Amino acid sequence: MRTLRRIFNKAKKHWKVIHETPTINLFEERERTILSDEAAEEQLLAVAEQPLANIIVLMRDLGVRNAKELYPLRIEHLQWRKHLVRIPDSKTKAGERLVPMSHRGEAILRNRCGDRKEVLVFSSCRKSTHITSGLVSKRWVRARKKAGLPKDLVLYCGRHDYGTEMLQRTGNLKAVMEVMGQVDVKTAMKYQHPGLHVIGEAIRARCQAK
Repeated sequence: MRTLRRIFNKAKKHWKVIHETPTINLFEERERTILSDEAAEEQLLAVAEQPLANIIVLMRDLGVRNAKELYPLRIEHLQWRKHLVRIPDSKTKAGERLVPMSHRGEAILRNRCGDRKEVLVFSSCRKSTHITSGLVSKRWVRARKKAGLPKDLVLYCGRHDYGTEMLQRTGNLKAVMEVMGQVDVKTAMKYQHPGLHVIGEAIRARCQAK
């Protein structure tokens, strides 16, 4: 709906094809509170079919966008020696970005690629195109139901979980934004979830220093 509203505004101001823009009221976007943590991941991997199982791990370990960046990922985008994934179509100013591989993420990618040097990491049954969001979504819903997890848990939560954990571990918002391809600070700040344990550790550290 947000995209449709932008199209209407362009149609009026730039393309001059309509005189008035329809009014589209959007509900307030609420911050997602459900994360695909280690416990949820373990439950999902126990029942998930391939390639969904691999995708779940890569979403949580790379923090990439699933449909836009992971599904169309090509083997030539993998920099094995540097342990990096090059995302060629990113929202960053440079138009691309580099994402570090985790150990298990690299193991999954190497296993999927084998000795191949080109083409897609996640190819469809027709081989010439990448897997579709529809196929993955169906398998996700089945796996989530089998695992007994809430409907609010979506696959994209893996990316949100990555951003949250990386920000907690590094405290470097700029670095997290760069590796995740975020250009809006307000959007990236959604990954900041300071829990009570953080405050507890801080006050205990202060007391010990006295």
